[in-house]
Amino acid sequence: MGKTPDFHPLVQTDLFIDGQFMAGEGETERILNPSTAEVLALVPEASFEQVQKAVLAAHRAFDTWAETTPMERSRLLLRIADAIESEAETFARLEALNCGKPYLRALEDEIPAIADCFRYFAGAARCMNGSVAGEYLAGHTSMIRRDPIGVVGSIAPWNYPLMMAAWKTAPALAAGNTVVLKPSEQTPLTTLWLARVVADILPKGVFNVVCGRGGTVGQPLVEHPLVRMVSLTGDVSTGRKVLQSASGTLKRTHLELGGKAPVLVFDDADLEAVVEGVRTFGYYNAGQDCTAACRLYAGARIYDRLVADLSSAVKSIRLGGQFQEGVEMGPLITDRQRDRVASFVERAQMVGHMEITAGGRLRSGPGFFYEPTVIAGARQDDEIVRREVFGPVVSITRFNDPDEAVALANDSDYGLASSVWTQDAARALRVSRKLQYGCTWINTHFMLVNEMPHGGFKASGYGKDMSMYALEDYTVVRHVMARL
Repeated sequence: MGKTPDFHPLVQTDLFIDGQFMAGEGETERILNPSTAEVLALVPEASFEQVQKAVLAAHRAFDTWAETTPMERSRLLLRIADAIESEAETFARLEALNCGKPYLRALEDEIPAIADCFRYFAGAARCMNGSVAGEYLAGHTSMIRRDPIGVVGSIAPWNYPLMMAAWKTAPALAAGNTVVLKPSEQTPLTTLWLARVVADILPKGVFNVVCGRGGTVGQPLVEHPLVRMVSLTGDVSTGRKVLQSASGTLKRTHLELGGKAPVLVFDDADLEAVVEGVRTFGYYNAGQDCTAACRLYAGARIYDRLVADLSSAVKSIRLGGQFQEGVEMGPLITDRQRDRVASFVERAQMVGHMEITAGGRLRSGPGFFYEPTVIAGARQDDEIVRREVFGPVVSITRFNDPDEAVALANDSDYGLASSVWTQDAARALRVSRKLQYGCTWINTHFMLVNEMPHGGFKASGYGKDMSMYALEDYTVVRHVMARL
């Protein structure tokens, strides 16, 4: 497994518009293998005219698709789930090759969750009902309907390309909408393969894939007047641009914009469990995750032991290519992202009160590797604490009492995910209630299930992925009143 196999027969580069595959007519994007910096494929982006064609196809398909019953949509989503599972190895290999993540993590963690996402919304589609409200005005009966919105323009990120495509596509289709999906220009390969897989399952025009950059493909998609809703997962700056572009047509937006997850470790916490959890979920996907356990706050009595034990554990993380046996962490997505992460650590090193206790270096050789890193002695106003690094870097800050811990955790522009580590159940619940985050885990981190929502507030955006709340996000509430 040490040598990257030849995947060229699996690499698809055509767009998928109105049930047909076609070459992009725009500029060509070089798709890289982050472990080697070698070019995997050349993917031409969609032209302006092709974006318009995709939206028009989705618009034409909407009337028919919206009229299908939940049972019919459910059957098709279940077929998609089965197809993803049947091609699990292909999807995992493409995802690992394009993103640099360990192949087995993609195969064993991500692909089953992706298939389950489609299965969950296949069932959820049949459980969302309008409420019969009754007679609130004499001689009239009111009812509440939840109807599909129309064409959804979805923009997915590069850190989990296929999973984010599923999170956006499954609830939108289940609710009766049609979709035009733009994957990141850096990681389109699994989304293009998904189009191949579902081409014979969904009616033409219901699901479309256009590739390209934000300025040339994403913006025309967002601004198109026939796109009724835009769903984005990305950084805050991209979210602002999408909001500005969507404001011209006052379309609904669904934004998940990253995070800086605080991890509150109280003095009575199970230190071994904390170290194991942060070693895994601070560095999963090379820390390129908006819920990564990256901002630790430790009680005064446990602080020194946590720094020592976590630093030792992090040094044991196996860094390597995505197909190497036993590899735990792969490279960052690009040389630009690696250099960005390195610059954060370099600036932290220049501040006298912080210490790099693990990692802190680029790995020599090809690829975009950066060592998993621990920074001790961080303070609340430090850049490493306040800004999203989006890499394998965890900072540790000392606190003295629970109220201070909560105040420090909430003192952030972000509000996506957090965790609390303590053996005092009452304290865990009290602290969790006060944390201003869309999700708080207790004595664990980064556990996701399709039955529960994922999403935040503040600069982390709004809207929910997964769960019935996501299905509601992709519908419009309507009041129908009949005179009796």
